[in-house]
Amino acid sequence: MSRHFVFLFDALGALLSALLLGLLLPSVQEYIGMPVSVLHFLAGIACVFLLYSSVCYFFAREKWLPFLKTVILANSIYILVSVGLIFYHFQQLTGLGITYFILEIIVLFGVVAYEARVYRKGELEVA
Repeated sequence: MSRHFVFLFDALGALLSALLLGLLLPSVQEYIGMPVSVLHFLAGIACVFLLYSSVCYFFAREKWLPFLKTVILANSIYILVSVGLIFYHFQQLTGLGITYFILEIIVLFGVVAYEARVYRKGELEVA
């Protein structure tokens, strides 16, 4: 499997998040509880991640480690923002909404762990 797969994997995950947060969840907001403006904000971030990871997939060939480090950092910050938004809007969130966001955070932890493993392997190849 190519080391560039990690960027494609991240881009596809960002696409899924953008679609869920930008299209699906706002249409069922009353069952989720998170304000639509927050869902759109998170979808916008996912779109930026989609663009960045897609560009990295196609163009980051030789010196790809710094780009992957940026992806790992961005995903980690996204997790922290999501946790903060859960706490901030906790009173409005429904059980389904809490479940969705906790599952998203768990998945993102797995993605970050995978990306970190690829990063460490890449550092070993360079050394």
